[in-house]
Amino acid sequence: MFMKNRVKELRARFHYSQTDLAEQVGVTRQTIAAIEKGDYSPSLLLGLSICKMFNLPMEDVFWLEEEGNE
Repeated sequence: MFMKNRVKELRARFHYSQTDLAEQVGVTRQTIAAIEKGDYSPSLLLGLSICKMFNLPMEDVFWLEEEGNE
């Protein structure tokens, strides 16, 4: 299983740059880029902070997928 997310899509909808979102949740722009690409799974605290920025529940931003289901 691996984690998928809608961070890039939501960032665009809310007109946040990677830097804007990173500053708001206390990480680097590179961390946001890695999350968006699926190269990094955020901690629960960071995931919740990102969801709070979009005012959405966790399952609307992050979810698990079986390998091979893209």
